[in-house]
Amino acid sequence: MAAATSSAQTAAKVEPDVLELSDGEKLIGHFVSAAGASLTFHSDAAGDVKIDWSKVKSLKSSGKFAVIAKGIVIGKHPDLSKVPQGAVSESDSKLTIDSGNGATSAVIPTADATNVVPQPNFLNAFKTPKFTEDWHGSAGLGIDLVDATQESRNITANVALQRVVSGESWIDPRYKTIVTFNVADSQLSQSPASLHPTITTDLVHGGLEHDMFLSSRLFAYGSADFLHSSSQGMELQQTYGGGMGYVVLKNAHQELDVKAAVDYIRQSFATPASPLPPLADKSLIGASVGESYARSLKGGIAFHEGLTFVPAFNDSKYYTASAFANFAIPVYKRLNITIGGIDNYVNEPPSSFKKNSFEFVTQLAYKIN
Repeated sequence: MAAATSSAQTAAKVEPDVLELSDGEKLIGHFVSAAGASLTFHSDAAGDVKIDWSKVKSLKSSGKFAVIAKGIVIGKHPDLSKVPQGAVSESDSKLTIDSGNGATSAVIPTADATNVVPQPNFLNAFKTPKFTEDWHGSAGLGIDLVDATQESRNITANVALQRVVSGESWIDPRYKTIVTFNVADSQLSQSPASLHPTITTDLVHGGLEHDMFLSSRLFAYGSADFLHSSSQGMELQQTYGGGMGYVVLKNAHQELDVKAAVDYIRQSFATPASPLPPLADKSLIGASVGESYARSLKGGIAFHEGLTFVPAFNDSKYYTASAFANFAIPVYKRLNITIGGIDNYVNEPPSSFKKNSFEFVTQLAYKIN
């Protein structure tokens, strides 16, 4: 019985993949994937290595892959029968895909194979994830406390989440959901309290956006945005809108999007210090135009920035603008240090408040995958 068990285990053992280079060097491990003119191979000795197809003499893999050739567009309703799937081998600059079960093998020149993807990843890309799945982003927290003649407390918190379906680079996205939430709260007091009033500043900003892609770059979107800023006398600003966006630039390292929408804006203001009269609530119809940019830098550093300008159609004196920029610097595993700034501008705040509000933020952030 023991001999039979050992024999079954040996039979079930997966043979390692073998990659032989043009100079005669052999790598043992497993084939990961390929994109464009290069492939990624996990070597037992060297880890993940990226190699040009032109330097490969032969490849034999026991895993199953999907090979996406030039001219095959994978959109919302793809014909998966046009994408050969099965065990992959390479020689003479050609990929052979053996589907098994007696099916005829496909042969594709490596120069025409735009992507070679593990079969499970390929099939999962066409499934609709649960609401709790496939979110990416970060959550950060910053605290500054001072206890002396002057007592101060500064707390900042940030959550930024994004989900793209499908999020693979080789398939057109179907939709994208973006959730943001920022809090900045500060309090300054000085003894004796009877002579020095406590100064409190708080800013709360939350946003939700849902994009529906009409093509690989063009998308329609709806959004809701909420802002409370005591430093500008803004009790609550609500913005609801919808419009169109376009992905101007997108590759493995960066993405630039531009957007334009028509918005309904409802503003309520805090009561200014007496004897100034209160500012009446506003209902506005306006437009919003903006851009957002993300880039991956060396060392795992990520840069993000965005700018939005909102003029009103029914009140020419009213417009707002907001901008942000930050760097996320990895420090340990999923922990990052986030350094950046947020700027909000309101052209017509209550009389006792400034038009511009700037916040410099440093936080410890946790990366969410």
